[in-house]
Amino acid sequence: MELHKPDLKDLWFREKFMNDPDTMSYNNAWGGTIAFPEDKWEDWYDYWIINHDDKRFYRYLKEGDTFVGEIAYHLDEKRNVWIADVIIPFEYRGKGYGTQGLRLLCEAAANNGIAILYDDIAIDNPGISLFLKAGFCEEYRTDEYIMLKKVLSNRIQI
Repeated sequence: MELHKPDLKDLWFREKFMNDPDTMSYNNAWGGTIAFPEDKWEDWYDYWIINHDDKRFYRYLKEGDTFVGEIAYHLDEKRNVWIADVIIPFEYRGKGYGTQGLRLLCEAAANNGIAILYDDIAIDNPGISLFLKAGFCEEYRTDEYIMLKKVLSNRIQI
């Protein structure tokens, strides 16, 4: 498994899984599938890949010649925390890609100077167990989500 920095033309993969109800079922609490039409790709790509301002990181997970998921993190400026994102399309789940992807995401974040990574996961999302197995712990919960946290290094984050 390797990380792949997608080209603009590779965003067909993201469009495909964002529109898949099975893949996006974890997002049902917030509306399910998310439209990602081709006319939105260039602005999204510019924001996440080109002009990320060291506040965003985005990569595909690639097994051989096949894209099998995405990993990302971004700075949530309102809460001043780094939020993780791991999405494995439905057809690739249960094959260890989520575990590998989360490990690679944590490594990338730590290498980029991130000390603590969080994720706010809907209460009914089975992906919570993936994060707990990867060393995240529950920071707090609301009626809607559980905030998970993993300390990546002992360095103080400024």
